[in-house]
Amino acid sequence: MTGDVSHMRTALTRAGRTIRPTSSAPPIRQVLADRRDLVAAARQRAQSPLTTLRHYAVTSPGKLILILVILALACLTAGLYASNTLEKRTQTLQEMIDRTEPLAEASQVLYSSLSIADAAANSAFISGGLESPELRTRYSDALATASSSLITAAGTTHDLADSESATVQRESNTDLRTLAINIPAYSGLIETARTNNRLGNPVGSSYLGQASTMMQDKILPAAQRLYERRSRSIADPQSTLTVPPWGVYAALIVLIVGLVATSRYLQRRTRRRFNIGVLAALIAVIVGTVWLLASGLMSVAATNNARIDGADPLRDLTSARIMTQQARSAETLSLVRRGDQDDLDRTFTDATTNIGRTLDQLGKDRDDSSAVSAGQLYNANYVLARWKELDAQVRSQMSSGNFARARVMTVGDGPNSTAQAYGDLDRALVDTITTTRLSFRDDINTAQRVLGYTGTGILLLTLFAGVAVIVGLIPRIREYR
Repeated sequence: MTGDVSHMRTALTRAGRTIRPTSSAPPIRQVLADRRDLVAAARQRAQSPLTTLRHYAVTSPGKLILILVILALACLTAGLYASNTLEKRTQTLQEMIDRTEPLAEASQVLYSSLSIADAAANSAFISGGLESPELRTRYSDALATASSSLITAAGTTHDLADSESATVQRESNTDLRTLAINIPAYSGLIETARTNNRLGNPVGSSYLGQASTMMQDKILPAAQRLYERRSRSIADPQSTLTVPPWGVYAALIVLIVGLVATSRYLQRRTRRRFNIGVLAALIAVIVGTVWLLASGLMSVAATNNARIDGADPLRDLTSARIMTQQARSAETLSLVRRGDQDDLDRTFTDATTNIGRTLDQLGKDRDDSSAVSAGQLYNANYVLARWKELDAQVRSQMSSGNFARARVMTVGDGPNSTAQAYGDLDRALVDTITTTRLSFRDDINTAQRVLGYTGTGILLLTLFAGVAVIVGLIPRIREYR
């Protein structure tokens, strides 16, 4: 074939068909290059799952799947966090009732019983010769009570090892060891002093002085330190429990905001007013939040009442009873140790003054809802004033050299004896301590009962919310298939 040969064919033949290019069609080379680019891009996306996932996430079904996963995990996380936090609070309240408070009470009884035993031993020695059965019984009962309280304190210490620091635990063990070693030694010295006193041997007063020194310098300080630590073990958890669980509230509020935002998003995308699953989840979480708000605030209020009407006055009244025993020991020792009257007088005066201040402060702090009644405080103040008045008469007799009369007024059982006034004050304080302790335990029990099932309930509600979100969003995702 001859003639002019064009540099470009006017027709392309492919698969038996003739394709005539138009003026707007791209060149064949451009078409092939674009095809190669598309194939390369497809291969690259197939080789990179993250890239594929990123591209899929910006699509409508991808966004719905992402929302579903985030909300389901948020429901599960919020439920577990709320359940764990509230369960810890419930366990702390239960432990306070079952172990911490009884241990603090045992420590208080331990100190008071030891002081009562020391005062009774001094009174028996002052009476001369064979002591009265009442004093003997009082000493024996007090020492037995102290030994029983020591066993309780030592037996419960191991249970509280997890809640106490290593230093506090070590110090408590040291004080318990001091008490366990020295109480039998003190008892032995008292029996030796009693035997020599019955025989009329002057050496009896030396044994009694040695026993009293051991009690005042070793035994009572160890018992007081033990009680102070046990008292702090009640106060420290209470300071935490009186604060609402703000973290749980924040988690539930964030979950509510997320569910509301999801509902608004679905409303715009699907043109449906409500999504049944998301709406059910939102209602469940709101119910859990309201439940927590009611039970949490009631529990905090009950714990706060336990602190204000129970733990705080209980600690003050226990300190007042401890000072009562100190004052009585100083009063009885003044008839044994006639050479250091000034120091013993000062101890008695300081102790009774502090008792009066404590009772006055309790009277100022109380209100109509307080567990301690005005009558109880008035009775304690009255017998305290009576005791101070009689003690002044005893010291007047001692100053004039009438030690026989002073002894009768100190250890006698008449209405005008300091022993009677001291006993009345101790009974008044014990009655008030019992009242405040019962109030404390009632409030803590109330806080524990109110909060008891809240954590489990919120966990179940959030799990239901997570399932409802999944059930509600899956049909919307399937619409894009």
